[in-house]
Amino acid sequence: MSDHTTAQDAVPARLPVPKTYKLYVGGAFPRSESGRSIPVTAPDGRHLAHAALASRKDARDAVVAARAAFAPWAARTAFNRGQILYRIAEMMEGRRDHFAGAVVDALGVPRPRAEEAVDAAVDRWIHYAGWTDKVAQVLGGANPVSGPFDNASAPEPTGVVAVFAPQDAPLLGLVSVLAPVIATGNTAVLVASESAPLPAVVLAEALATSDLPSGVVNILTGRTADVAPALAAHEDVDALDLTGAGALAADLERAAATTLTRVLRPGPRPDWWALPGLGRITPFLETKTVWQSVGR
Repeated sequence: MSDHTTAQDAVPARLPVPKTYKLYVGGAFPRSESGRSIPVTAPDGRHLAHAALASRKDARDAVVAARAAFAPWAARTAFNRGQILYRIAEMMEGRRDHFAGAVVDALGVPRPRAEEAVDAAVDRWIHYAGWTDKVAQVLGGANPVSGPFDNASAPEPTGVVAVFAPQDAPLLGLVSVLAPVIATGNTAVLVASESAPLPAVVLAEALATSDLPSGVVNILTGRTADVAPALAAHEDVDALDLTGAGALAADLERAAATTLTRVLRPGPRPDWWALPGLGRITPFLETKTVWQSVGR
């Protein structure tokens, strides 16, 4: 070392530390029970990270966590659920750069377009936060009947919903299918995009630091075909959103029929940028009608 070379100059360039992401189940970040992971690459082939390769056992564990969280989550006031969804939007806004980077890596889009997707996803949480305490007024109400009775109907959550996130819209599409499920009191087991899971696991980190109770959202990464059949045939799964199931959708619907699980079929490719209505809220609600005699 020369007299003019400092110790700092002698330090080699710092090597990157690729991250290995885990599952998000029951508010914790466990590894897959098999210990397996898969490499995640960018559209140009660059290695980005490793993600946990979920197994059928992981899927069953996620359903157990979602079922345990369902009753207390459904029992919360609609106003409180709206506050929590708004808090998720705040957490995403605070991690805007991180989310934008994940979208750039996942889809290879320009940074400004990725930032637009993040902003739209934040706005989507706020949109559904506003619906939480209005759904009952829009979809429920008093029913006119002939006789000495009062008759009223009110929407109630279905239960545990397995959600297959869109494969080609790993952040905005994911939020668009997840937020309406939990806004009305359901809990979710979300299967992330197989080819682009990083936005989902970044979202998991935001959810873990928000006010969302453990188990309300559970996120699985890996191969959709590995976990989808176990979820579709699970007797404790009450509904399926097959948006991102692709070629598996028909087989999953047949499996769901054995347990009378309700199914939201994948339709034509949605425009995730369009302002949503109630189309993704109503499939996961049940209507409870109460008759009460009226004294004369």
